[in-house]
Amino acid sequence: MNQNTYLVVMAGGIGSRFWPFSRTNNPKQFHDVLGVGKSMLRLTVDRFAGICPPENVFVVTNRDYTALVQQHLPELRPDQILGEPIGRNTAPCIAYASYRIAQRDPQATIIVTPADHAVLKEDVFQDVIRQAVSAAQQNDVLITLGIQPSRPDTGYGYIQFMDEQKLGDTNLRKVKTFTEKPNLELAQMFVDSGDFLWNSGLFVWRADAIVRAFHHYLSDIAEVFDEGVDQLGTPQEAAFIDEAYSRSRNISIDYGIMEKADNVYVLPADFGWSDLGTWDSLHRMGRRDEQNNVIDGDVMLYDSKECVIKTPTERLVVVQGLEGYIVAEYDNVLLICKRTEEQRVKEFVADVKSKKGAGYN
Repeated sequence: MNQNTYLVVMAGGIGSRFWPFSRTNNPKQFHDVLGVGKSMLRLTVDRFAGICPPENVFVVTNRDYTALVQQHLPELRPDQILGEPIGRNTAPCIAYASYRIAQRDPQATIIVTPADHAVLKEDVFQDVIRQAVSAAQQNDVLITLGIQPSRPDTGYGYIQFMDEQKLGDTNLRKVKTFTEKPNLELAQMFVDSGDFLWNSGLFVWRADAIVRAFHHYLSDIAEVFDEGVDQLGTPQEAAFIDEAYSRSRNISIDYGIMEKADNVYVLPADFGWSDLGTWDSLHRMGRRDEQNNVIDGDVMLYDSKECVIKTPTERLVVVQGLEGYIVAEYDNVLLICKRTEEQRVKEFVADVKSKKGAGYN
């Protein structure tokens, strides 16, 4: 284990597509989505055991969730939980953590991961991460992990790589293009071409490399954090971050840096990955019964198949005659929806908020 390796977990999202399970006051990263007895946040941090020392783990989250983070990760010191005053997308989030780590350890190599992704092949995952960390330590590069696509999924971004341009003797390829969520026809073309990967949202780089990239491609955000870098890690940090976030653009790290930089490489991988962004992704990743149902709860099923059912264990649920449905209950809200219509969940949340008040979102 390298003492200069750091982990940044981005845990500030709401995950509204997983409503009603994921709610504003208790988002999905704090839930046992997979029914394995651990929250997504806990699973995420545990996945890096042996790669990153526990004292080098930082979680960036909304300040409203800092107590939840501490509850799920009691081993973290309070200063390892970085509270954001408002959501500003991934670029300010990564700037905050990267500047904080760079100030503490100029030799740091940083792994950045979302808090709510699933990985089935953890041994393979750790091998891939170690390859990326080693490459980042030795080269001035920005690395993203790309997942070998198994289907033309329109819910993921895609990364095109140049097969002939490797990084030394590694398996890393120079990135050619990033494409946000394509339509089905384009996604099929990407998969058929063989030189596109799903964008996992997992990054690896040296602290000095990403700070340089901020100066070059997001100089306005770099300027803000340069001004207050001496206040990071001090009692003045929270007040500085309030000001920094009020002055920072709402922009993703992909759009702000990764799509523009000329030293971006992707490491192709296949470790049973899903971003678990939707109920349908849980159906793909979860344990299915003989009728292809994914069940988490005290449920009795009759003549039903291809369903996702996630309900409180204290409530007996009896379902008959459903095919391809989501049945989800949490905190006084019950959702019954066709799996093929799950893209409407955000619409349902908006309608509920406007007609029933904010207590249900």
